[in-house]
Amino acid sequence: MSLPTPVTPPSCGLPELPALMATLLARHAQRPGALLPLLHDVQDALGYVPADSVPLISEGLGLSRAEVHGVISYYHFFRSTPPGRQVVQVCRAEACQACGSEALMAQAERLLGCAPHATRADGAVSLEPVYCLGLCASSPAIQINDRVHARVTPERLARLVSDMAVQP
Repeated sequence: MSLPTPVTPPSCGLPELPALMATLLARHAQRPGALLPLLHDVQDALGYVPADSVPLISEGLGLSRAEVHGVISYYHFFRSTPPGRQVVQVCRAEACQACGSEALMAQAERLLGCAPHATRADGAVSLEPVYCLGLCASSPAIQINDRVHARVTPERLARLVSDMAVQP
């Protein structure tokens, strides 16, 4: 299968994007249901799925841009902008809400100096609400980078954030 060659350079500031996409599309294009594994690989490589990758993915997989964008925007895991150097995710699913995750999110905002769905201006941290970390029996739960924490109290959250050394 011949892969598309971009006519214009990517505007996301990633000159390696066309080569990366060609490699990843070659790996996934012939697989049934290739879109999700491909998006995971893009995000693993770049930390997010740049908008400039959407036309390359849609053409390489024979999907519409709307289909690709729909999947990226539907799943909370996929980011369309670069994350901070550290990422704090607070579970907002029902079990965690019942055990205090709303208060933890408000506390995280204050401690990190960052609004939900945002990255702080200095790029140090992103704060993301997520809708299930799979620890419902041990709620409330948060994830810092790739490490999950269960039964998080306000005191424990303060210690975890302090250990991150990202205070504003």
